[in-house]
Amino acid sequence: MPELPDIVLYLASLESRVVGQSLKRVQLRSPFFLRTFDPPIKQFEGLVVRGLRRLGKRVVFEFEDEQFLVFHLMVSGRFRWREKDKPRLGGKIVLAEFEFPQGVLFITEASKKKRASLHCLVGEATLKAMDPGGLEIQDVPKQVFVERLQLRNHTLKRALTDPTLFSGIGNAYSDEILNAAELSPIAQTQKLSDEEIDRLHQSIIEALDTWTKRLVEQFKGRFPEAGEVTAFRPDFSAHGKFGKPCLRCGTTIQRIRYAENETNYCPRCQTGGKILADRSLSRILKNDWPRTIEELENLKGLS
Repeated sequence: MPELPDIVLYLASLESRVVGQSLKRVQLRSPFFLRTFDPPIKQFEGLVVRGLRRLGKRVVFEFEDEQFLVFHLMVSGRFRWREKDKPRLGGKIVLAEFEFPQGVLFITEASKKKRASLHCLVGEATLKAMDPGGLEIQDVPKQVFVERLQLRNHTLKRALTDPTLFSGIGNAYSDEILNAAELSPIAQTQKLSDEEIDRLHQSIIEALDTWTKRLVEQFKGRFPEAGEVTAFRPDFSAHGKFGKPCLRCGTTIQRIRYAENETNYCPRCQTGGKILADRSLSRILKNDWPRTIEELENLKGLS
């Protein structure tokens, strides 16, 4: 799922292409993409885009008279841009297309599970009601962050990825943040020391700011293709690096798998040498599940 740095990249890439431009035509390719019926989507044709904004992990197009198009790309949704003289995209992955004077904006979703959504809204109050309420960490004093972090006693992984607690952080960047802070993903938020909270706070700000600036600079002058907005970047330290050496200490990155997601972590840097239980494998191995780096290495040596 595109997270804060990816959403800011989209906003930067879209600004010069659609802001101040009239939305000439809308064509829906998937009936499930549009989740509202009032106002009708055709009402936005001919209106000028006044601005863009981020609402958590959503992208908002603002038109005159407080009218909004709100896009949530979910896991596999992506924005695709084609200049007006270029061939248009086709196929079942295209959910909708929005034609502007300079080109066409496509929304695609490379998954059979159609989760991406579009809402047509009127009024700031209606838009605000869609905000899950997550804190914009870069914009508030540290003490406000601490109060929100310890509002409930969750694991760090769960707290960071909860959109009602913090804005724009998902599975990928939470792994990067926790690896940089050298904190366990299952550490309890209300049991952190002041020094650990300091490391976490600093790592969040540095990770989000660094990656946002890096992505915007990387794609300056061109619109990112679908595969270039990804949760698996070569320069990541932890996320997607299962089985590879930790860049800090060289220990093999481990993972916890659950549902459709996984948490990647370094057992030496983050969990004091402890291997966290993976639900599926630990059920199979039971008492043979390795609990330390040394036990894991011994198990590998026997295989």
